[in-house]
Amino acid sequence: MLANPIPWPDDARCCVSITWDIDAESGLAYRHREGMEQLVATRTQLRYGPRIAIPRLVEVLREREMVQTFFVPGWVIERYPAAIDLLLENGHEIGLHGYLHERMCEISAEEEATALERGLAAYVARVGERPRGWRAPGFTFSKHSADLLIDAGFRYDSSLMGDDMPCVFNGRNGRLIEFPIDWTSDDWPHYMHSRDFGFMMPISAPKRAVEVYEAEFEAAWRYGGHWVTVWHPFLSGRPARLTAILDLVDRIRERGGAWLAPLGAVYDHVEAMIAAGRWTPTEDGLPFHDRPDID
Repeated sequence: MLANPIPWPDDARCCVSITWDIDAESGLAYRHREGMEQLVATRTQLRYGPRIAIPRLVEVLREREMVQTFFVPGWVIERYPAAIDLLLENGHEIGLHGYLHERMCEISAEEEATALERGLAAYVARVGERPRGWRAPGFTFSKHSADLLIDAGFRYDSSLMGDDMPCVFNGRNGRLIEFPIDWTSDDWPHYMHSRDFGFMMPISAPKRAVEVYEAEFEAAWRYGGHWVTVWHPFLSGRPARLTAILDLVDRIRERGGAWLAPLGAVYDHVEAMIAAGRWTPTEDGLPFHDRPDID
C-alpha cells in the first residue's frame, strides 16, 4: 500500500508521534487584537490548556514513561512560563508554532520573517536553545516558509499533508524533513465550538473521535506508516476526552509493534537511515508547477 516505507527501530511495524499544539489565547489575540479583553469566557476556555491540561498531561505521561512533542507560539511561551518549565523538566520536546499564531499564508514575507524572529527570541529566552521543529499555526505554511525556516536553522516541519511517510521538502538553501499530518488526526473538527473563533462544530463524543484516530493508527500499523496526531490541550485535555485518548494509547502499547516517539527522535532516526543509505525519502518543494494561465 505505501510505496516508500522506512525501516523503524527494533523492527517496529509503524511509528506513532503524539503531538500537541499549546495555543492558549494566541490565536484569539491575533484575530481580536482590539476586543480580546472582553472575550472572557473564550479566554478561560483557551487558558485551560496551559493552566489545567498541561499539568494533567505531564502527570499521566510520567506515569506511562512517555515523552511527546508540544508546539508552542512564542507569545504563549512568554505568558505561561510555568507550563513550559514543567514540560522541559519532564523531558518533553518543544517545537515552535509562530509567535501570535499568525496565519502565515495571509501576511507578507517580511511580516512572516518578523513573526518567526519574535517566536525564536521567546523560545530561546525560555528554553535556552534554538528549536529543531516547527508547525505552522493553522497549517498556514506559505510559499516563503520553507526558505525562512531553513535559513533560521530548523531541521523539520510538521504542517503539510502531501505524504503518508516522512519526506523531504526542499528550499533554495537546503531542506526540511517533513512529518506530514492530516485533519483526520486533528481534534479541532471534533471538539472546537466557539462563536468568537467562528467555528461551531457539532461536538463529537470522545468515543467517536477516538474511532477516527484509531482507524488512522490501524492503517499505519498495517502498512508501516507514521501516524502523527495534532491535539490541543484545551480541547483534548479535558477529562472525558483525555481518558479516551489514554485508553487508545494503552491499547496501542499493549498490542506491540508500534514505536511511540516524539518528532525529534523520529527526525534523528530518519536522518540516520538516509545517511546509512538504508532509505531514500521522497522529495517535494516549491513551485509545485507553473502558474496557471488564467487570463
